[in-house]
Amino acid sequence: MEFEYSSKTQDLMARVSAFMDEHIYPNEKRYAQQVAEGDRFAPVPLMEELKAKARAQGLWNLFLPHSESGAGLTNTEYAPLCEVMGRVLWSSEVFNCSAPDTGNMEVLERYGSPELKQRWLEPLLDGQIRSCFAMTEPHVASSDATNIECAIVRDGDEYVINGRKWWSSGAVDSRCKVFILMGKTDPGHPNRHLQQSMIVVPRDTPGVSLLRSLPVFGYDDAPHGHGELVFDDVRVPVGNLLLGEGRGFEIAQGRLGPGRIHHCMRSIGMAERALESMCRRSLSRVAFGKTLAEQGVTLERIAESRILIDQARLLVLKAAHMMDTVGNKLAAKEIGMIKVAAPAMACKVIDWAIQAHGAAGISADFTLAYDYAQVRTLRFADGPDEVHRNQIAKLELARYR
Repeated sequence: MEFEYSSKTQDLMARVSAFMDEHIYPNEKRYAQQVAEGDRFAPVPLMEELKAKARAQGLWNLFLPHSESGAGLTNTEYAPLCEVMGRVLWSSEVFNCSAPDTGNMEVLERYGSPELKQRWLEPLLDGQIRSCFAMTEPHVASSDATNIECAIVRDGDEYVINGRKWWSSGAVDSRCKVFILMGKTDPGHPNRHLQQSMIVVPRDTPGVSLLRSLPVFGYDDAPHGHGELVFDDVRVPVGNLLLGEGRGFEIAQGRLGPGRIHHCMRSIGMAERALESMCRRSLSRVAFGKTLAEQGVTLERIAESRILIDQARLLVLKAAHMMDTVGNKLAAKEIGMIKVAAPAMACKVIDWAIQAHGAAGISADFTLAYDYAQVRTLRFADGPDEVHRNQIAKLELARYR
């Protein structure tokens, strides 16, 4: 693989970085203030303002590889752009490149009917609405998705949905207008991976109830949020089922591959920014007669952070390259490896940066505490570390059987 970014990627990196310098970093405090005003889950005026600016500059839907609405970038080309956006938690949405909308848009692009695309994909691509992916359930170990119990039962020209979901990211956002839900259409099928299906559920369908917002380490993640939902005799047209009954796992694998690597790219951006903060703080603070940068433990942590970040970035690029050249299925091991490695790396680097900042590191004066909470959560999102490690080991052992 080539390690140098293409001229197209370099141009976009410069443009995205310039946008971040001009519009994102200077507005971090303003964004936080607007979120805190009034209804925390209402649209943020600054976000809508910045989205219009990004779109006007052609920095829009950069994640979508095979669509007239996207930039036509490969995963390898998109990786460094996603990293730059990841330096600020909310900035991906400015470019219409934030989860779970990216994964939902890809699902609708690949598997949605023309009617579903017109009703839901087009407004998502335009950034007019937001969406939610409803898979995880409170009463089963959802790390094994074959445990999913939410029922999808056909009744004439409709499917009837009954079940409970939680950690449904984006469900609390007032702009969320549609869910993509995973449930069981054939619980008795002998193949446990052919029992599940995915279906599109409009947010305002009768029987859909938001029970509560679920904070993460005490953060409500407004205006995005995470919700616990009940689906009580929710009826949707048969045409809302994606791809066909029993195809849920097939869709999930297509959706989660890019989603997992996007999370990893963004976490590298967070870690890179944390390292920058650690270096600046270490050079400016004096303890016991010398700067923190002259302390042996600080030097060790800065060096180790640089090594860990670069290792993770190279592994991300390898996984992205394989996704582009041999497909998500053959790149499964590399995707799993980076999904374990990148959040663990970012947790460690951000933790060291917090230590370098002293008590200020756990305050809201810096982004480090919130970044740590977010990246620690990634060790669960899209599959916990343990599941990925098991799969990596099985794929490795298969070489010797």
